[in-house]
Amino acid sequence: MSRKSLGLLGAVTLLGSLAVFVNAPSASAADCGYLFDDFSYSSAGDSSLSAHGWTPRSYSGGPGVPGATWSPNSITFPTADGQKVMQLTASTDGTGAGTNHAELYSTQKRYLEGTYASRVRFTDTPVSGNDGDHINETFFTISPLNGDLDPTYSELDISEYLPNGGWGETGPINYQTTWYTYRAEPWFADNVHSEQRSSLNGWHDLVATVADGHVRYYIDGVLVGDHSGKFYPRQTMTINWNLWFIDTATHSGGLSTYIQQVDWVLFAKNQALTPAQVGARTAAYRSAGSAFADTVDSSGGCTTPPTTPPASPPTSPPTSPPTTPPAGSCATAPEWAHGAVYTGGQTVKHEKSRNGDPSGPASGEGKHLWRARYWTQGSEPGWTQQWEDLGRC
Repeated sequence: MSRKSLGLLGAVTLLGSLAVFVNAPSASAADCGYLFDDFSYSSAGDSSLSAHGWTPRSYSGGPGVPGATWSPNSITFPTADGQKVMQLTASTDGTGAGTNHAELYSTQKRYLEGTYASRVRFTDTPVSGNDGDHINETFFTISPLNGDLDPTYSELDISEYLPNGGWGETGPINYQTTWYTYRAEPWFADNVHSEQRSSLNGWHDLVATVADGHVRYYIDGVLVGDHSGKFYPRQTMTINWNLWFIDTATHSGGLSTYIQQVDWVLFAKNQALTPAQVGARTAAYRSAGSAFADTVDSSGGCTTPPTTPPASPPTSPPTSPPTTPPAGSCATAPEWAHGAVYTGGQTVKHEKSRNGDPSGPASGEGKHLWRARYWTQGSEPGWTQQWEDLGRC
């Protein structure tokens, strides 16, 4: 849906494990790892902001209006409704040189399966200037695009809110988009999306769960999208918010300034929390006085694979015996096929590609036996989390 440039990440800087806030609830035996932040910082230059793994964007490039500036000064931390919040500010006078965008993203690319949640305030109108611009207010996760049509590219647009429309659509409209891959020139997008055509002006709890081969999106506790199949993410991602102008086609003169605010963010590693559980966990951090906590890398990780919901019973007796998954050996497992559908427990043999492109050169590591963790299609063994390596053949 969006034409996000993967200059969004640039070179990902890997920091050491982040410190756990001293007053944060400790990880229990069942704690798979959490990130929580309520953005109690003084400015974009606050040393704690970078120490806690956040980077205000400062480099140029897409998405949005060519020539626009991305400045750390566009990220501030005012108080709203009695709580410190992270605020993104974007403005335009209708020219590239006079357009400013804002983005904050996690410095580490380390998030994949689990629950992503954030309380976000969307705004329908500018805080100053004329209304009507094609502004995009977002919360998303993303990985780098390693070449055109990269088969391991992963992106979850948990919300892209366009109060005044854009991309040929009238507003207000909100999108959830789950990406398989894309090509910038000529433009080609391979994704699936859900949409809501109503105003989201105000505060909203946005939740996405990545588990069991499904990405499920919620707004204020209501399921608004369920995406699966090949669109299921295949590699770790960063967590991001940005505020940017799609174009200046509807700008009506003067300087117009828009804001988006973020109250908190929560990530629960390898756990599909309900929206109610997200709310309870967030309330627990705040009642404990915890402004920041990070046990994503220090906890056990909950390695128990997700379960696949049982299939509905047949309405009549089958005419042939059910198919038994291939035996778990290299001698009997079939070769992996890009277009085939596999369910949890099925095994294949395959030599992973060198660069994550199944049609490209092989890695030279030889064939391995792989077992599907759950439903999957189009995810190459060796490059994606959908497959468990059972060893070399």
